[in-house]
Amino acid sequence: MWRNLKRRELLFDHRISNKDKIKSMIEGVGIIMLLSLFFYRSLWAVLFLSPLFFLYIKEKNKSLVRKRRREIKEQFKDAILSVSANQKAGYSVENSFRQAYGDMVLLYGKDSPICEELHNIVIGLGNNIILEKLLYDFAKRSRTEDVLEFAQVFAAAKRSGGNMTQIIEKSVTVIEEKAEVEKEIQILLAAKQMEQKIMNVVPFGILLYIHVTSKGYFDVLYHNLPGIIIMTICLGVYIMAVLLSRKVVHIEV
Repeated sequence: MWRNLKRRELLFDHRISNKDKIKSMIEGVGIIMLLSLFFYRSLWAVLFLSPLFFLYIKEKNKSLVRKRRREIKEQFKDAILSVSANQKAGYSVENSFRQAYGDMVLLYGKDSPICEELHNIVIGLGNNIILEKLLYDFAKRSRTEDVLEFAQVFAAAKRSGGNMTQIIEKSVTVIEEKAEVEKEIQILLAAKQMEQKIMNVVPFGILLYIHVTSKGYFDVLYHNLPGIIIMTICLGVYIMAVLLSRKVVHIEV
């Protein structure tokens, strides 16, 4: 069973589901075809623009990883709240985590990131692996600051023989306060992120409008070498603007 746990640890590291991978690939193909038609009016341009497909997949994967980290942080906060409540009810620290797994299954479902991790912890405890190591392994896999800080504080408290109920309760308070600040920042950024997405599609709206209302207006820019060079430069500027705007509105909390 411990060997299976090790294998799951390797697979868990921010893995992206097959559903998300397929969705990203479909979106990437759609975007490449859209760029080919708008900037070159030729499906042959798909071959020339194929590197952008891999760039999109890379950026999309980063976005999915950030989303998964946010999920882990939010769910971890609720898990530690459950652990703290179980401690106050008289459970040992280890049994508090076992009980927290059941609570998180009811709250988020077995397939949620936190339930997968708590299940690993329950299995590890059943194999006499110390809780400090299991928490630290969780922190390494999740690459989440809240989990790492909790694992470090927990390990230090265990070694020094501190009051675990008090320490966990204090950790819960700190995590909750940090989560509130992060929520406020995300709310403030949400409007700007929406504006950024709208601005990304505005150039296509303008091109489509001119194409519909003034047919042939842009014909001089297609299917000839000077036009291809100009449109390639425009495409490069557009891509740089999109990447820059994403960096501006994305703040890692």
